[in-house]
Amino acid sequence: MNKKLLGALAVAALLATACGGGNSGGGNLKSDDTIAGKNDINAQPDDKVKQGGILQWPVDALSDNWNPAQTDGSTQTGQWMINTMLPWLFTAQQDNTLTMNKDYLESASLVSTSPQVVEYKINPKAKWSNGRAITWEDFESDWKACNGKNTAYQCNSTTGTENIGKVEKGATDQDVKVTFDKPFGEWQSLFSPLTPKELNATADEFNKGWEDAPKITAGAFKIGKIDLTAKTVSVVPDPAWWGKKPHLDQILFKVVSRNALPDALASGAIDFYRIGSNVDLYKRAKTIQNVTIRQSTEAQYNLLDFNGAKGTPLADQATRVAVEQAVDTKSIAKALLGPMSTDPTPLGNHFFVKGTKNYKDNSAPIKFDLDAAKKKLDELGYKQSGDYRAKDGKELDINFVIDAGNPISTSISGLVQAQLKLAGVNAKINSVPAAELFKNYVYRGAYDLVAYGLSAPPQPISANAPAFYFTPGNTQQNYSAIGNDTINKLLDQAGSELDDAKRTDLIQQADTEIWKEGHLLPTYQVPGAYAVRNTLANFGAFGFAQFPYDYANMGFLK
Repeated sequence: MNKKLLGALAVAALLATACGGGNSGGGNLKSDDTIAGKNDINAQPDDKVKQGGILQWPVDALSDNWNPAQTDGSTQTGQWMINTMLPWLFTAQQDNTLTMNKDYLESASLVSTSPQVVEYKINPKAKWSNGRAITWEDFESDWKACNGKNTAYQCNSTTGTENIGKVEKGATDQDVKVTFDKPFGEWQSLFSPLTPKELNATADEFNKGWEDAPKITAGAFKIGKIDLTAKTVSVVPDPAWWGKKPHLDQILFKVVSRNALPDALASGAIDFYRIGSNVDLYKRAKTIQNVTIRQSTEAQYNLLDFNGAKGTPLADQATRVAVEQAVDTKSIAKALLGPMSTDPTPLGNHFFVKGTKNYKDNSAPIKFDLDAAKKKLDELGYKQSGDYRAKDGKELDINFVIDAGNPISTSISGLVQAQLKLAGVNAKINSVPAAELFKNYVYRGAYDLVAYGLSAPPQPISANAPAFYFTPGNTQQNYSAIGNDTINKLLDQAGSELDDAKRTDLIQQADTEIWKEGHLLPTYQVPGAYAVRNTLANFGAFGFAQFPYDYANMGFLK
């Protein structure tokens, strides 16, 4: 089950780092309840924003694949860059709803529910960078590439697209008729970002054709230069763009190490960076002049991913649950966020975050209980001998892979290692280069435990079902290979439900089962705060309106 995710995704992202800015006052970050559904982006009208300028955007690493639908193309860094150049049919708003993007569509309507039929009318001005108009054939090619029927296409998701029976031409090439064999309630998440039919023509082109650069785009920006030596990517306004012209002359994405962010911001080498959960960087950033902390509740959380694949130490569900019960996420949240926010608490849901109307804590099955964890491990035959437990002469060791140089990963791994030691579990920390974490470890299942982040955009089935739906031999985004038929069935039912309330109830049921299975363990929701140069306009804490960002509106004050 799965598809090109809405935010794109369940966006697999490195753990968010932290930093703040001067001129922001001395108080702590606000609670999610007080800033939910509000943006803090220094919103300015066009006449207050100058034409020109370069926005310097720090990233952890460059993209491994520019195809956002391909397995290696689902990192947050990759999404930030490719979203400047590709069509999104519906975009997320600050109140966590979706709205149709008129740059690409004139209309999009659910015209029938039995069978479900959706009709799109493409904006006749919309064209690809090769001069070809965007047509129904692009929709058809997207569907055929990622409907799950041709497994040679290495799609990161087939959610929703696998429900479609056919994609047809309407009255003109700009009219698209999509008929579903099986209903799909979150149909507004489909075909975003839309990719050109040329990319989807063959599996080889889909998988490898955009490894070095995107070949055909259709957005406000286009590729300027990719410099692998300098580790930078520049995007520049596309003169063929038919929508609102960008204010900026260029967005320069540049690799900057986490520890170097405060100095880079202070020196002018970058124009912002994300505030996550590093207290030292937060305090340091508050001393930087002409920088403001901007904050808005957003849909991202940090998590621990326990590998349940066959042959791993945690393949057994009972063992995995016992180990997870020994992790005190409340203590982790307090340790990481406590000095910055009031009474931080762990996240209890995989699909809905705090600040959204559907958030509900379903985490009871994995409630922290050290005594219960130790008792269960005893019953499973893991007997304590010295510091650690062993079964049949083999110590219960866990390979905990983290990205080197990330203070958040270092802090969390140290806390978890100490907590698991109390239960007799030996978590061995393995630091690897940040650029290799996903490519060589997460995507390949080469870990027992790993920490990273996940997004929860407005349409949770499209975004996050790929991380929990389990099909042996076809993990897609379920890197830990954990799941069961009950979860699959509930996710299928939720995906096919057109009634919003009923779909939400099914998602909550699925979430409860996911907790029981001992799947991804959310630690805390990342504070949606950013250290932003004061001269930046229409940029900062976008909150829920991140899918995608409004790049054309960004700029510098006059």
